[in-house]
Amino acid sequence: MSIFRLSDKRLALPKLLGPAFVAAVAYVDPGNVAANITAGARYGYLLLWVLVAASAMSVFIQYQSAKLGLVTGHSLPELIGQRLTRPWRIAFWVQAELIAAATDLAEVIGGAIALNLLFGLPLFAGGVITGVISTVLLALQTAGRRQRVFEMVVTGLLLIIAVGFLAGLVVDPPHAADIGKGLVPRLSGGDSVVVAASMLGATVMPHAIYLHSSLVNHRFPQRSPSAVPRLLRAAKHDVTWSLILAGLVNIGLLVLAANSLFGAEGTDSIEGAYAAIDGHLGSIVGVIFGIGLLASGLASTSVGAYAGSEVMDGPLRVRVPLVARRVVTLIPALLIIFTGISPSTALVWSQAALCVGIPFAIVPLFLLTGSRLTMGSYRDNRGTVIAGIVVCVVVVLLNFALLALGEL
Repeated sequence: MSIFRLSDKRLALPKLLGPAFVAAVAYVDPGNVAANITAGARYGYLLLWVLVAASAMSVFIQYQSAKLGLVTGHSLPELIGQRLTRPWRIAFWVQAELIAAATDLAEVIGGAIALNLLFGLPLFAGGVITGVISTVLLALQTAGRRQRVFEMVVTGLLLIIAVGFLAGLVVDPPHAADIGKGLVPRLSGGDSVVVAASMLGATVMPHAIYLHSSLVNHRFPQRSPSAVPRLLRAAKHDVTWSLILAGLVNIGLLVLAANSLFGAEGTDSIEGAYAAIDGHLGSIVGVIFGIGLLASGLASTSVGAYAGSEVMDGPLRVRVPLVARRVVTLIPALLIIFTGISPSTALVWSQAALCVGIPFAIVPLFLLTGSRLTMGSYRDNRGTVIAGIVVCVVVVLLNFALLALGEL
């Protein structure tokens, strides 16, 4: 049963929004939090322009994913699976599952760290609690009206993330002139080049690209061809507003660190960033930041598990109950925590895994959206095709260069 009767002329725009806000959570996960604070504390406003460029790129990519799903009625993993022989389908599934698992690992650890910072809980207990709460969140998700409930809950968490991470700017507001200088593209030495490349490369989240094409189909499971143009217009608003919010959060984190934590030691980990914020801006701001970090971990790990389920269903056509999958994928994260591996090290591993997986998401995406056979009259125009090629080349080269340098 569809969520809406898609006689689309009667649908108000707000009722069509939501899928992109779920995908946007991937852009404010604990890994991004640590990276942006580190960049601001180390280089000040120097690399602000990188986040602005990365945010614009993410809007473009996520809209392409939503467009693919709305026009074809299939997800990106499904369409890739349809074009591959069985051995290649399995190979694609393996790499995509590893990406989803690695991302989920970092997000569970982020939630565990937040609970440790806020309540002093051991990391293992925090990981279990994060897993339990994210399982409850995923139980809200199913086809029909409950999909909308899931979207609303995740959107609410995204707003909490925004408040939690940006509260410090109210306590210690930055100077507009400094922000303006940061918008001018420039670098300072080889180290800043590597950091800038890592910020740009890590912005594109493979699991969010896979998921977005599924989210729109779960939200609008029955739609007539006449509804597609209006849904595409709504998707533009959905993607733009949600990723502007996510981009502002990331930019705000860098500005917060540049303004209040510049030169501070120990900001290369989430725990260190929390301690620096607590020490420089006060315990209240520190607690609010911790709450934002907790919301980030809970929301992003729920979205990561959701994406992993879609990756399995697409190429293999195997549907595992979402809650059951959440329980299974929680085990590796808890094992990592139990073994005592540094959370920061685990975040590095997850970033490296993302690098390997990005080309397998964005290259097929742009090949499909540029195909008349797949998209019909909705295929990309020449300008969009060229932009897609540029994005693919930039992201792929940056990520493999960073992987080779061992800096992620």
